[in-house]
Amino acid sequence: MNLTEKQTKKEQKAAKAEAKPEAKAKAAKKEPSLRDEIAAEMQDDLKEEVEDSGVDVEALKKERDELEDKYLRAAAEINNMNKRFNKEREDMAKYDGQKLATAVLPVLDNLERALATEVKDDGAQSLKKGVEMVYSHLDNALKENGVTEIEATGKFDPNLQQAVQTVPADKDHAKDTVVQVLQKGYKLKDRVLRPAMVVVAN
Repeated sequence: MNLTEKQTKKEQKAAKAEAKPEAKAKAAKKEPSLRDEIAAEMQDDLKEEVEDSGVDVEALKKERDELEDKYLRAAAEINNMNKRFNKEREDMAKYDGQKLATAVLPVLDNLERALATEVKDDGAQSLKKGVEMVYSHLDNALKENGVTEIEATGKFDPNLQQAVQTVPADKDHAKDTVVQVLQKGYKLKDRVLRPAMVVVAN
């Protein structure tokens, strides 16, 4: 055997060795195709079984969608109820004492009227000082619990004030401004207990 023949045999062996991985790769490529065919056949068989059983797939899908929609609506309603409950509970804590504060305001008005009365004799002066002390304690107690007087000067605010009388506007009072406060207004934190009764320029 000469050198040329030996070299040719070596080349043939190398070619066969290279061909083996390619053949394996081709066989591997064929396997998924076979699996796909089997899966497709099984899917067709299953579809035929469902059709033969008389089950209405579309009806089941529709029923499922309706149940899912009802569930989502119910969940949203429960969430809204929880929010309303929490808001009401927060408001109860925030505006606790509103009824009592509203009932006390007329007492505060009467004390203010008593203090506005002019007195001359010593006995009346002493009584007035006592009324002033009571008024001061009551006013401080209300402030400590979030009850404050509504500012009733400047531009008329229908959210905080109630116009019980109007007068013509002039150089001292522009249109839609408060001319006089007839009764003080109060609020509990950010909630109006009683609007200020005012005279408004018109």
